This record gives sequence, structure tokens and C-alpha cells, in this order.
Amino acid sequence: MNSLQQKLNQLNLTTMSQHLDETLTDAASKNLSAAEAFEALLDRELEARQTRSIDRRFRLARLQAKHSIDSFNFNHHKTRLQCKSRILRLLDLGFLEKGTAVVLIGNPGVGKTFLAKIIAWRACQANRRVLFTTAMDMLNHLLASQVDHSLIRKLKLYTEPTFLLIDELGYLSLDQQTSNLFYQVISTRHSHNRSTLITTNTAFSEWGNILHNTTIATAIADRLVENSEIILLGGESLRKANKGQPPTE
Repeated sequence: MNSLQQKLNQLNLTTMSQHLDETLTDAASKNLSAAEAFEALLDRELEARQTRSIDRRFRLARLQAKHSIDSFNFNHHKTRLQCKSRILRLLDLGFLEKGTAVVLIGNPGVGKTFLAKIIAWRACQANRRVLFTTAMDMLNHLLASQVDHSLIRKLKLYTEPTFLLIDELGYLSLDQQTSNLFYQVISTRHSHNRSTLITTNTAFSEWGNILHNTTIATAIADRLVENSEIILLGGESLRKANKGQPPTE
């Protein structure tokens, strides 16, 4: 390792250091100027940093898998075709700039979670701060934080990401305490104009049955619906059909 590589490493420009000899050799063979060779090294460093940043976003998002829209079968059911243009528009991520909420409604197994993770991975690729969680995991985490008086700090885990995805709302009913915690998350994100995506098997009109009462259900729904994209997904469950096959929904 020469002195220039050592200095690049000291400046944490590790990719430039690794490709220094290769780039200089290539520059000499192509008669590139010093500025052009330096720019080529900088491009490699920036590309590597972008890749590392996206990988970090993905890990912190807790997505577990990277799904693309190519694996989403729009022909599975007519509701998918009816919503196709709206779904594709979500992948442009313009809704994040507007703080738009997204609600995916449908029976179990129709692809709500799969679609949510497609959108989430796209946001990670755009280097946005993303977090994926189930409703009960989030609420149990917040509930436990009340014991050690860390609720305010733990709430920030869910209120500060640019894009929060809450999966499986409605599978279990919430009591007053967990309903209040859910309201705090939604209300805070709404007031800061941050996008939240929710998947649920329950229509808005029935949220009073899964939340503690209709008052808090209405308060939460109002904040979501005010600026939202609501997508209804129908069809038979894909889980049985895809059993033992690569992920595709």
C-alpha cells in the first residue's frame, strides 16, 4: 500500500483506495487527464457509499426480503388491474413528499403485505428511512416501554421514519391502552406530515370493533383518510396456491 492509499484510507475513502491502481492504469491507457482520473475515482466512491447506504436502509427497515413489482401478478384479480395505475404511481414515491397515507384493505392472503414490502423496498432504494412492523409487534413494544418509562423514546422509533408500514391491523382487537398508543403513533405522524402505510382485513366502517371504541377509531381513520390512497385487493388467497414456490403474488 502506497502513501496515497494510506491517506485515502485515513480519510475513509476506502473504495478510492481499493481502485486507485486500477483507475490510474486505466487512465494512462486512455490518456485521461488527472482531473478525469480523479473524477472516476470519486464516482466509484460515491456509488459504493450509495450502495452501503441502501443496504443499511434495508436492514433497518426489517423487510427481510427485497421484492420488486415484477413479481406482483396484476392478473390475479380484477381489483389489481383496476388499481394498477395507482399502485405503479406509488412506486414513484411522490406520496412520501406529500405525507400521504396508504391503506391496503383485503382478506388474508390476497397480497397486501407483499405489495407493502414492494413499496417499502422501493423507498429504501431511494435512500428513505423506512420501518416495517406488524401492528401487534409495535404495540407490544410500546406497551412494554411503559414499564421502564421509556415510552417517549420508543415512540420516536415509530413516529420519526419517513415511511412507516404497519401490517396486520385488525387480526386482533385492541384494548383501551393499545388503542391509545396506536392513536399516538398515527396522530404524531399525521401532524408531522409523514406517510404511513397500513394493511388490514377490516373496512374502515368496522374499525370500531377492533379498536377500543368508535371515538378513537374515528379519530384514527379521519387522520388517515384526510390525505390517503386507499386500495382494495380482492381474490382468493395466494398463500395456498404459492406453497412451495418462489415468492410471487
